[in-house]
Amino acid sequence: MTIMTSASLSSGLGSVTNKSYFLHFLQLLSTCMAFFLVTRESTWSVLISNWSMFVWCSCFTVTLLTLIAELCGLQDKLHFSWDRLLITSACYCALFCLSASIIYPIIYLQIFPDGSPRHHVIASTAFSCIASVAYAIEVVWTCARTGESFYSLLGLLKRLEIFVACVIFAFLSNTYPYEHQPALVWCVAVYCICFILGAVAMLWHQCDCDKSLPYSCLGFGQSVLSILLYTTALVLWPLYQFNAQFGGQPQRSNELSCIDERTSYMCVWDQRLVVAILTAINLLIYVADLMILTVVSDRGSTQGLQIPLLTELCLL
Repeated sequence: MTIMTSASLSSGLGSVTNKSYFLHFLQLLSTCMAFFLVTRESTWSVLISNWSMFVWCSCFTVTLLTLIAELCGLQDKLHFSWDRLLITSACYCALFCLSASIIYPIIYLQIFPDGSPRHHVIASTAFSCIASVAYAIEVVWTCARTGESFYSLLGLLKRLEIFVACVIFAFLSNTYPYEHQPALVWCVAVYCICFILGAVAMLWHQCDCDKSLPYSCLGFGQSVLSILLYTTALVLWPLYQFNAQFGGQPQRSNELSCIDERTSYMCVWDQRLVVAILTAINLLIYVADLMILTVVSDRGSTQGLQIPLLTELCLL
């Protein structure tokens, strides 16, 4: 009986390991093919699309390190939950690959005519979509396997704050809109500071931002500081980008980069507008975070603030 139980357990662990390896190899293959096809021909000319290449390379690197750790059995030597780390990293990789799958074809499918470059764009987008699905499957499968079936609403907001900041960085890859204005440089510093605070807080709490992080003094202080910083950015960025008295450009039609045929679909003026909108969105997320945190602190309970994982994935 003992022998049969051991054999069954060994078979179950082997099945879990094989599925994990399969997902990791699929993620590595799809992200690798995505940036390989991009670099194969001259299908990389718009600065904003550096975000897509960064996403694919970063996800490839994270997945490769994860696979090496699992092959070497290093996860058993760590002092925190390996499954929680897998869920968090796979969730972000799924979101980032999804954003790359949207941003990259929107720009390039309208630039390149029919031909080999256009086919490479379509193929890269397809592989990026495959990577997004593979990472999403890993999140759902890992949660189902480990019983991590719920994320808190505050944990969701913390993840959204970091994700929106990363998307802002994508539109700041072109330094031209802000490099000559100290006020705009301050705005970029705000985005970096708030992102670093959120990332450090998440790592400090071992990626468990659903329990300890939102209810700590660090979480409360981070929310207050981020609201103050983002408020200054929300005022300064549109003022210096779209007000002519401060050197801004209020009209898109007067922006030289928007006249160029190869940048007319995502010119510098468009990037400025997107950053302003995302700044407002992230500020609202931080405000909601602080409001909910205050209510939870007053009640001393998290009851009613739990949402299913699948709902969170749809919302993210």
